[in-house]
Amino acid sequence: MWRRSMQLRVVVSTLALSLAVVIVLGMVLQWQITSQLLDSKEQAAISQAEYSLPILERELTAVDPNSDSVAEQLQAALNRLTTSSSGQSTTETVAGAFTPVLVDGRAPGERSKQPAAGPVEDVPEDLRGFVERGQLATKIYTVQRETGPVTMVIVGTPVSSATRPLQIYLLFPLTAEQTTLAVMQRTLLVSAVVLLALLGAITNLVTRQVVRPVRQAAQIAEQLAEGDLDKRMRVIGEDDVARLAESFNEMADSLKQQITQLEEFGQLQRRFTSDVSHELRTPLTTVRMAADVLHASREEFPPGLSRSTELLVDELDRFELLLADLLEISRLDAGVADLAAGELDLQEITTRAVESVRAIAETSGVELRVHPPADGTDLHIVADARRVERIMRNLVANAIDHAEGGPVELRFGGNEQAVAVTVRDYGVGLRSGEAELVFTRFWRADPSRNRRSGGTGLGLSISLEDARLHGGELDAWGEPGEGSCFRLTLPRKPGEEAETSPLSLPSTRRIAAPEALLAAGVERPSESDGEQEVRDQGPARLSEEPREEK
Repeated sequence: MWRRSMQLRVVVSTLALSLAVVIVLGMVLQWQITSQLLDSKEQAAISQAEYSLPILERELTAVDPNSDSVAEQLQAALNRLTTSSSGQSTTETVAGAFTPVLVDGRAPGERSKQPAAGPVEDVPEDLRGFVERGQLATKIYTVQRETGPVTMVIVGTPVSSATRPLQIYLLFPLTAEQTTLAVMQRTLLVSAVVLLALLGAITNLVTRQVVRPVRQAAQIAEQLAEGDLDKRMRVIGEDDVARLAESFNEMADSLKQQITQLEEFGQLQRRFTSDVSHELRTPLTTVRMAADVLHASREEFPPGLSRSTELLVDELDRFELLLADLLEISRLDAGVADLAAGELDLQEITTRAVESVRAIAETSGVELRVHPPADGTDLHIVADARRVERIMRNLVANAIDHAEGGPVELRFGGNEQAVAVTVRDYGVGLRSGEAELVFTRFWRADPSRNRRSGGTGLGLSISLEDARLHGGELDAWGEPGEGSCFRLTLPRKPGEEAETSPLSLPSTRRIAAPEALLAAGVERPSESDGEQEVRDQGPARLSEEPREEK
């Protein structure tokens, strides 16, 4: 969904960025509020200390720090301070409740034995050091109590007595401020969650308005690709999305018009080819009858006229074959070709096709070699015998035309899903990219070459369509000077799918030249190491590209 949904990516990205902004903003707000609360508390604590200092000084005038009852006197002074502070106004008591500590830090002896009143153990040593040197000091400090840790603002200042200065510390708990911060944090958290939810909903709504037309365009494009050319987008408003819909609809209209024109042109072309083929049969029959009469009497003609009669008959044979191929192509293009499927043996059909072109092979000096499967593989399939025989006849005749006097080898293979046969020659071969062009109608690798079999240029095209009509494949491979190889793969039953072909197209290896080629007198390109290139065959994927292994 992350890869396919642009709306999801936009919403999640927006929420992630918004969350980062909310976190940063919340931290800044918390830091600002906390700083202001602590600053206010500290200023109020200092004001409270300044207010309490004169009261203590009056109470400590009669206190003698060297007397034995100095601790009781200090506690009495603190009690007086607490009583006096309770009468302050609201402005003066803004610092809140506090706990006073009075201690004689300059008394001789250990710290633990110095005269003091109040919880002097709650005052940190570093703060006492500053105050004992005569300075006003403050510190935020956490002390452990029975109920848990308590954070305080402690203000310390020296206070005059009868003999030497004492130290007064006011301990202000931050409980109220911590409660305020907790409420503020909960408020910020709830606000952040609500804000993110609203941002997600708004982003989803806005993105949906943009993505919906894109999704609609994608769906309509798929429907157009499936052949429904009447689908169009809805045009609402005059914004960018509306202009996109208008442009999309104009494109669809243009495509429909052009496709319709192409279909009409294709139908006209197929009809023209079919009509011409049918119409030519009548005059061709008349010409054939006249040519047969002339051919039967050719011995009575002069030598030049007799040769012309023979050429006329040969060309008429080719013309009839061309008309038959044109009619077959017309039926295949129109989609009206049908299969007369029946059980047959691929090797038997191939042998029959080889025998039908053996005379051409002998005239060309080409040896035809049929290699039955060594492991006795069953080659029985359900197919149209006429079409399969035509495929094999076209492939063998094409190999003879390009074998350059070398042998033509036929090999068979089969598995549970399909059977296959390869037709291999060692002639001129195919240049790079020509393996995809050999099935093009009327295409020839070398237009200057003369055909020995009198082909029409449609044989391989018809063979490819016949193979596809069975649900099979017809593949080609070739290299210049190395020959070419055609592989026919047919499923056991028409319409079934074959994932793999029992035979592979050739792949180059560096080993000794095959004895068959040497015996046939076919020269192969020499290598510096005295080795030659040959081909091997084995199981392979359908329509696999030839690979060179070194």
